[in-house]
Amino acid sequence: MLPGLLLSVLVAAGAAPVSTASGGVYEGKPRVRATLVSDVTQAEPGETLRLGVHLQMARGWHVYWKNPGEAGLASEVVWDAPRLTVGPLQWPAPEVHRSPDGSITSYGYAGEVLLFAAARLDPGARGPLAVTATAELLVCEAQCIPARLELGRVLGVGTRRPDVRGTELLDAAAARVPRTPSAAGFRVRIRRTTAFVPGQPFEGELTVERADGTPEPLAPQDTLVPERLPGILSVQGIADGPGRLRLWGKASPESPPGPPRLSGVVALASGGALEVTGALELPPGLAPRIAALVPPTPARAPALAWVLLLAFLGGVLLNAMPCVFPVLALKAYGFARTVHADHGSVRAHALAYTGGILASLLALAAAVLALRAAGHAVGWGFQFQEPLFVSLLSGVVLLFALNLLGVFELTPPSHGTGTLVAAVDHSHGPLRSAGEGVLAVVLATPCSAPLLGTAVGFAFAATAPVVLAVFAAVGLGLAAPFCALVLVPGLRTRLPRPGAWMERGKQLLGFALLGTAVWLAAILGALAGVDGVVRLLAFLVVVGLAAWAWGAWRRGPVLASGLALVVAAGVVALRFGPGPAPVPGHEAWSDAAVARSLAQGRPVLVDFTAEWCLSCKFNERTVLASEQVQSALGRTRAQLLVADWTRRDPAIARTLAAHARAGVPMYLVYSPARPDQPEVLPELLTADIVVSALGRAASGPGSLGLSSSPR
Repeated sequence: MLPGLLLSVLVAAGAAPVSTASGGVYEGKPRVRATLVSDVTQAEPGETLRLGVHLQMARGWHVYWKNPGEAGLASEVVWDAPRLTVGPLQWPAPEVHRSPDGSITSYGYAGEVLLFAAARLDPGARGPLAVTATAELLVCEAQCIPARLELGRVLGVGTRRPDVRGTELLDAAAARVPRTPSAAGFRVRIRRTTAFVPGQPFEGELTVERADGTPEPLAPQDTLVPERLPGILSVQGIADGPGRLRLWGKASPESPPGPPRLSGVVALASGGALEVTGALELPPGLAPRIAALVPPTPARAPALAWVLLLAFLGGVLLNAMPCVFPVLALKAYGFARTVHADHGSVRAHALAYTGGILASLLALAAAVLALRAAGHAVGWGFQFQEPLFVSLLSGVVLLFALNLLGVFELTPPSHGTGTLVAAVDHSHGPLRSAGEGVLAVVLATPCSAPLLGTAVGFAFAATAPVVLAVFAAVGLGLAAPFCALVLVPGLRTRLPRPGAWMERGKQLLGFALLGTAVWLAAILGALAGVDGVVRLLAFLVVVGLAAWAWGAWRRGPVLASGLALVVAAGVVALRFGPGPAPVPGHEAWSDAAVARSLAQGRPVLVDFTAEWCLSCKFNERTVLASEQVQSALGRTRAQLLVADWTRRDPAIARTLAAHARAGVPMYLVYSPARPDQPEVLPELLTADIVVSALGRAASGPGSLGLSSSPR
């Protein structure tokens, strides 16, 4: 009320109010001029009149609509008019502005525009009427200049006196305001052709018909300008025939699963515009799949073939991931032992190893499908979020290590070096190779190799046959290098022949597997705290005791007693409570935290990680913690957020799925200029990749990190 009271004082003192103001000064010249207009100079008590702010921009400059789009700030007009009740602001149909490279789309007005509202004068109003308006604008060309323009005007109270010039301007502006379909004589139907699921893409259709049922032609370009829509990250539309608009977009991971509402402006070929609002309903006969967090989506054959190739190559690259190193060394030892045997024996080992990999991956795929059908969001490596699974896997790894160290053998002992190789061969049959394949898969799933994230992300949102096919392709890729090594004669001859050296090599690999057990204990510590690690160590002591007893006596009752002891120890010890509280030192990720930083004009780097993900830890310690990246974070004022997926978190799972990823690591870089379009970085980072992405995010419009502005 203060501006209105001040204006009243000025009026009483005989000072003329300022009805025109300029702002947005750039290179010494104002880039926007505002005028307060009305359709009357004097109004009767109880009468409805119109008030508006007429904006005139310099050539090449523009201001923004109520939804600025991917850049800019919405224009605002705040009224202060005692004894007047002012209605909502009326917005003429906006124009679509794009950056020269087409990467940024915004909505606003160039040239001139009049934003206006209807106002009703109180029936008992007396004396001169002081009206003030404050316009908060962002006026942009290649750079953006904020402008705050304060306008004032005095209207008389008495017999109505029209303002001819103001009426002309307001009538012209009103003709540009989109009409509702009913007021324009049209029927609009909005339908959604796919189920609406949080975090997932959706498609829909909008039709515009005249009263007689004939379709109304739509503008061929920039047909839809959407308003800000709760629960929807983005929505676009393109004319697809007379009176038909094809819609597509992406739902927010946090949106409710019910039908969303579409609001926006639809441009007609005749030059008019419709104000459209309504629910995105499913067509008759199409049942929604709201219960499924990740719905199956049919894949086209070419896309599926490409994804299968990515899955195979990703499986091959998994062999270079640190998760698999101990098992690969173990397999290399086993192949060196069998590679010079007869071809049939070598082929049996290769097939057994491949079979173990495929069987375990298909079992994992079946578990994914079962959990997905039950409505759970799962991702690559999800089993490492369960303390019991990590504990049992630690026991299996310990047994492998003790076997390699000679604590126990699966066959009767052999005496003398002459029978050493024969004994080793006998104790490493195809069944052992299959077990090594299973272990390779189990230890590989915490890692996400290049190309693998894209393929598995596609599979986790696809139909059951596609899920099985993609997982099988990953398995074939994982097994391919060693199968080629032993089945290709030219490669086989390059491997050393078996001999007494293998005994020492086997023991060395046992220590490598003990190192893997230490890594698993560290994972359990993140899941269940120190108490959980103590429980795991107690369980492993019992496992070691049972293995030693079998190695010392090798009798049936000893084996049965050892198994019973291990089961009892597991039941007693492997009971885990809530995990430890997050370690302070970084800000935890959330949609609210991202939005808060972006609102401050700061870029955001989100690290989706987990304690059991070795690729994540490698990137964090060698890249994200490097001086080059830390300097870039400070220089761009970027906020680093950490999304820790060590334990189950549905919000993280939905966000991963929204970006077609099935697991960690994932890295998102948000720009204030494009808050709904984060850049997804590759799984394996370099400092240059991160620094370049932060620079692009900070140089976008609306960012305070580097000097650049919206277009």
